[in-house]
Amino acid sequence: MSSVLASSPSLLDRLSKVVERLLEIVVIGLMVVLTVLIVVSVVYRKLDASLSFADEVASILLAWLTYYGAALAALKRGHIGFDGLLLSLPPSIRLPLAALSEVLVIFFFALMAWMGWKVLVVLEGMSLVSLSWVPVQLTQSVIPIGGALFILCELLSLPAHWQRLKQGVSHEREEIEEIARHHMDENSGAPPVSQLGQGEATTAQAQARAAQVRRAQS
Repeated sequence: MSSVLASSPSLLDRLSKVVERLLEIVVIGLMVVLTVLIVVSVVYRKLDASLSFADEVASILLAWLTYYGAALAALKRGHIGFDGLLLSLPPSIRLPLAALSEVLVIFFFALMAWMGWKVLVVLEGMSLVSLSWVPVQLTQSVIPIGGALFILCELLSLPAHWQRLKQGVSHEREEIEEIARHHMDENSGAPPVSQLGQGEATTAQAQARAAQVRRAQS
C-alpha cells in the first residue's frame, strides 16, 4: 500500500505532462491553421476573390482555440484569480473557501459539458452553411469536450495547488520571483539558482546584487 501511495505523485505528474503536451500541440496547431487561413483569405480578397468558408471556419477555429486554451491554462493554474486575498485569510477559513471554489468550478464545467452534449443531439443532421459536408455536431463538439478537459486539468493541478494553499504560498508570486531570479542571473552572468545549493544560491545572489551596484556606479 505504501509503495502505491509513494508512486502515485509521479504517476500524476507524468499524466499531467502528457495532457499538457497534447494540449500544447492542439493549441499551437489551431493557432497555426487559424493564422494561415486568415492570411490566405486576405490575399484572396486582395486578388478580388474570396474564400466562401473563411469567415465561418475562422470563427469555429477561434472557439476551439478558446476552449482548449482555457483547459491548458487550468492545468497551469493560469486563470485570473485572487490568491493574494485568499492567502491573507487564516487556514481555517482559507482551505474551506478554496474547496468550495473548486467544487463550484467543477460543477459549472460539468453542467456545461452536459448541456453541450444535449445540444449535440439537437444539432443532429445539420451542416455548415459554407461547407455542407461538415456536420455542425463536429464543430460544436468542442463544448462538451472542452468542459470535460477543463475538469480533468483542474483535478490534475489540484494537489499542487492545494499544497501551496496549505503552506500559504502564492503561485503568482512564485512565478514573479522566478522571472526576477532568471533576469538577475542573466544580468550577472551567474549560473541559474535552481542549479545551485542553498548556500551557493545565497552567495550567487549576493554577487549578482554587488555586480549590479558596480554597474550602476560606473
